Amino acid sequence: MSQNYKIHISSKHRIIDLHIRETFQYRDLIVLFIKKSFTVQYKQTIMGPAWAVINPLLTTIVFTFVFGNLARLTTADIVGEWVVPNFLFYMAGNICWGYFASTLSVVSSTFLANRGTMGKVYYPRLVAPISAALVRMISFGIQFALFLVFWIYYLIRGGTSIRITPWLFMIPLVLLQMMMLAIGLGMIISSVTTKYRDLGMLVGFGLDLWRYGCPIAYGLLLVPQNYMRLYMLNPVTPILVTFRHAVFGFGYFSLPYYLISWGVSIVVFMIGLILFSRVERTFMDTI
Repeated sequence: MSQNYKIHISSKHRIIDLHIRETFQYRDLIVLFIKKSFTVQYKQTIMGPAWAVINPLLTTIVFTFVFGNLARLTTADIVGEWVVPNFLFYMAGNICWGYFASTLSVVSSTFLANRGTMGKVYYPRLVAPISAALVRMISFGIQFALFLVFWIYYLIRGGTSIRITPWLFMIPLVLLQMMMLAIGLGMIISSVTTKYRDLGMLVGFGLDLWRYGCPIAYGLLLVPQNYMRLYMLNPVTPILVTFRHAVFGFGYFSLPYYLISWGVSIVVFMIGLILFSRVERTFMDTI
C-alpha cells in the first residue's frame, strides 16, 4: 500500500539546499523562539528590558568622557564646520555596533547552544539564527527609540548641524545589511566551530579588536588618507558612516565603497547559508 508523505526528512540534500521555503513555513516557530529568547534574556532581573537601554547609555557616557573629553578625538567624518554633540555621535555608533556584535556572537554559537533541541526535534535549522537576529532587533528598536529622544532634543534646542533629510529612508536598508552581515559571519563561525571549538573562543576577542577598527570612538577624519582606501574596505565602516549620515543629515558617503560593502555582505551571507546547510546534516556526529 502506497503512502503519500508531506515531509521527507533525510540527511541527503542537493549541493545547495537552503530550505528557504520550508523555513518560511515555520515562521510561527520563529515567533515562538523570539518570545522565548526575549523572556529568558531578562528573566530574574530587577530592571528587565530596561537593560537594553542602560547598557548602550552607560557605554555612550564612558565614550563621551574618555574619547570626547579626555582624548578629544575628532568626531568629524568630513571637513567643514559641522557640529554634532559628542553624546549623540557615540550613541549612534554604539547602538549599531551593539546590534551587529551581539547578533554575530549569538549566531556563531547556534549549533552549540541548540544541540539539545536540534538533536531531538526536527525543524529547519535556519530558524535558530534568524530568530536570534530578530530578537536582537527588538533590543535595537528600544535603543533606537532612546536615541531618537536625544536626537529630537538636540534638533529642537538648536546649535547643531543636525537636520532632517531624505537620507532617513536609508536606515532600514542599513539595518538589513547589518543583519545579513552579522548572520552570515555568525553562520560561518558556527559551522566551523562544530569541529574546531577554538574559533568560538576567539569571537569575543575578535569583536573587541574589530570595534576599534571601526569609526565608533572617532570620526573618519582621524584616519590617515594613506590608509583610507584600506580602511573603507572594512564592510562595517560604510554601514556606520551611512547610518550617521542618515540620522544627522550630513556626513561621509561614498557610493563605490557602500556598494562594495553590500557586495561583501551578500557574499558572506550566501557562504554562511551554504556552509550552514552542509554542516547541519552531520553536526550531531561531531559536536
